[in-house]
Amino acid sequence: MLRFLEQVGILDIDLCGPSVPHLLNIENSDVHQCPEGWVPVYTDASQTLAVMSIGFLLKNRDDAIIWRGPKKTAMIRQFINDVCWKDVDYLIIDTPPGTSDEHITVMECLREVQCDGAVLVTTPQAVSIEDVRKEITFCKKTNIKILGLIENMSGYTCPHCKECSNIFSSGGGKSLAEYAEIPYLGSLPLVSNKQDIIQLDSMQSILTRLTTH
Repeated sequence: MLRFLEQVGILDIDLCGPSVPHLLNIENSDVHQCPEGWVPVYTDASQTLAVMSIGFLLKNRDDAIIWRGPKKTAMIRQFINDVCWKDVDYLIIDTPPGTSDEHITVMECLREVQCDGAVLVTTPQAVSIEDVRKEITFCKKTNIKILGLIENMSGYTCPHCKECSNIFSSGGGKSLAEYAEIPYLGSLPLVSNKQDIIQLDSMQSILTRLTTH
């Protein structure tokens, strides 16, 4: 991603299932404070990728967040307003599935900021497609531009015989994009190593389409 963008921030607002620290191998990092607010966790010495997640604030990765809506809303507002994001050129907000308090709070907080839009992610099976259909409706009703849709977990290529098996079916994301008349950005296969995903040609193609949008 950093080959395409300059200073990038990732805000993980999936409060009940914060997975971004694990995916980026920065789970044991600590959040510090400065006069401007919380300092995000950087993944590299050049500080080109800044990350904030409630996962950094948990004493144990097995701890559960058992909060009602108002407390979730307050936490998300604090992440957006009180974290020192001033150096980032792009802020990517990773939301949980659905159309819940988290999504409404982000939308309200960003009213005064020019939001480029939303990238929707689905898997090929029908149950996921149904959820994303509601996300599309949410974006249209709240005037959030949809930059495109990605189909994740689209096929698994055997490392031995190289045959691709569509474990969760295939083509659901593309069909939904055509039905909703939104851009289809591409598909990502299942991979056994999370570090391999950025090397995929399909991922590079998706990032190119987004950054030249």
